[in-house]
Amino acid sequence: MITRARILEQAARLRAGFEAAGAQGVETPILQPAETLLDLYGEDIRARAYVTSDALRGEQMLRPDFTVPVVQKHMEHGAEPARYTYAGEVFRRQEHDPDRANEYIQVGYEVFDRTNPAAADAEVFALIAQALDGLALRAATGDIGILMAAVEGLKTTEPRKAALMRHIWRPRRFRALLDRYAGRTTVPPARAALLAESEPLADGAPEIGKRSRAEVEARIEVLRADAAAAPISDNEMAGLDALLSVRETMPYALEHLRDIAVDLPQITPALDRLEARIAALRARGINVDRLDFEASYGRTSMEYYDGFVFGFYAERRPDLPPIATGGRYDALTRRLGNGAEIPAVGGVLRPGLMLLLAEAET
Repeated sequence: MITRARILEQAARLRAGFEAAGAQGVETPILQPAETLLDLYGEDIRARAYVTSDALRGEQMLRPDFTVPVVQKHMEHGAEPARYTYAGEVFRRQEHDPDRANEYIQVGYEVFDRTNPAAADAEVFALIAQALDGLALRAATGDIGILMAAVEGLKTTEPRKAALMRHIWRPRRFRALLDRYAGRTTVPPARAALLAESEPLADGAPEIGKRSRAEVEARIEVLRADAAAAPISDNEMAGLDALLSVRETMPYALEHLRDIAVDLPQITPALDRLEARIAALRARGINVDRLDFEASYGRTSMEYYDGFVFGFYAERRPDLPPIATGGRYDALTRRLGNGAEIPAVGGVLRPGLMLLLAEAET
């Protein structure tokens, strides 16, 4: 029987292993200020976090993960380079999947080091893989930074690129925006009628809702500017479609992406980083020739990842969530560092699931 005591023992062993690798143990409060998380993720975070309130401290959230508080702690007091490990409960609402745990133990390892990002990526992945050794798991990897670079280099308007960047972690919305900006979808009749009027608010229509008249007028101007913009070219759309469909082992994925870079040259620096990561993983003893790479991987995870992403899955138990996940989150350190920043990458494991799989395989 997998008891809480056994899970805590497993978590302690994992944390001790990371400490032996050079990490400093840290603790973070279970209650986190909601303002910080809402500022980072918007109101969407409420759908997956438990929110409460305090008369003195305001709105609070039960810790949805450790990364944000660890980054805050490092940006306030940490030296460089730094490595941290932690273990404790995290809380996630599971209203759409009641069979999944809404409270579980998580163990993590985080690296803040600007000297060699590729080596840091490989270090985290290799240590997580080592901790999972003996379990029948499939590893998947990706790189959000490649898609972000592709979007940033599109020959379209800045507002369009900003909207696409905002929705990279919402694949359906991202695709709908892409198709709209490429002229592949028709303009809704109501919007077309609105934009056809020279003065749509001239008839004294009542002001309904929280937006002021000035805000509505500004929004109409944004829609007019977007309607006047040229569509994203077929060539760029073909490149994006090809990029999003890449799913191969790492070396072949890089080769395929190099071909795509002929049409999307803006992704070349990101591909150079991928190539360096492949070399660093090889140096760590990882068999990259059998390591899967999916260009779309990680787009439904927490929205702070902006580079390398990875996960480990029990293919014989598709009902289980990932046993371990991680990735690079350089931009998060910038947002929480008041202008300061440092490249950072980390990963987390679920010791309870590790015990479950170990028992099933014996």
